[in-house]
Amino acid sequence: MTGTPSRLLCRAAESPSSATPVAIDHIDLSRIDLNLLVALDALLDERSVTRAAARVGIGQSAMSSSLARLRRLFDDELLTRAPDGMRPTPRALRIAEPLRSTLRQVQALVHREEQFDPATVARTFTVSLPDSVEALLGPRLIAQLRRDAPGIRLLLRSVDRTRILDELDADRVDLAIGLFSEGQLHHKQRLLYRDSYVVLFNAALIGLEPPIGLDDYLRFPHVLTSLRETAHGVVDDALALIGRSRTLAVTTPRFLVVPFMVRAAPVIATMHARLATSFASALALSVSPVPVPLDDVSVSMLWHASYDHDPAHRWLRELLVRLAHEPPAPGII
Repeated sequence: MTGTPSRLLCRAAESPSSATPVAIDHIDLSRIDLNLLVALDALLDERSVTRAAARVGIGQSAMSSSLARLRRLFDDELLTRAPDGMRPTPRALRIAEPLRSTLRQVQALVHREEQFDPATVARTFTVSLPDSVEALLGPRLIAQLRRDAPGIRLLLRSVDRTRILDELDADRVDLAIGLFSEGQLHHKQRLLYRDSYVVLFNAALIGLEPPIGLDDYLRFPHVLTSLRETAHGVVDDALALIGRSRTLAVTTPRFLVVPFMVRAAPVIATMHARLATSFASALALSVSPVPVPLDDVSVSMLWHASYDHDPAHRWLRELLVRLAHEPPAPGII
């Protein structure tokens, strides 16, 4: 292997998914102060010498010195002054993600326990998920954690599919749950469960009993749940294929309010079957097959590959898979 340490480091950082492993030149690598990589990660994340210094726990002058050394090491400015602070160069942006991934792996390697004991682990996990999944899995998950891993705390957040990959990359989210169709090589995905659709309605208000036909389905206004802030869903696509359309009474991003609207008004909703069935049992509502063909949905977990072998992270994922395959208790309300 040839090249200066800085070029070798840059080559590895900018080509994290190379199919051919690069042999380690221990002499060249030993000439690099690997603490500089910690400083670089903080600088790229904070985009401020002062904040990066505070984050790493060193003085501002020491961080300025580290930045000067990094610029010589990478033969690049890395961060330049701009009206809104410090701005990463194109090369720094390419390096940022593989650098963060490498540091995570080093940290996991150093701190990983040979014997993982959920009863003694103390950790907070940030999980992004829709409220529908939170309602289905959240109660059983927290009950299981209090029994088996009382030191694990959950910070639950709404999932934003337009930003979730960036949030995983920036380490702001440990695990995401939802309907995901894309990711990069450093994102891992695992199916939690598949679900179908059913129609949810208040039989007493609309004067119908299941199953309901297409004409009755379209005779009443609908409640649509949309996380994309658009008044259009999979049902509208399916109806368009047969030349039909429906009337919407309300569109909301929150799944959990829909059954209460259905209970109070002569409207109907098309929902994922697991959630709708639980609400029907709790609120004395009715469910019916959807009178138009709809594909099943796949609810998956998504996480950054650097946590793939992390013992606590892996334990939490396995617990979620197990809970997802257990039948929910009747009446979630």
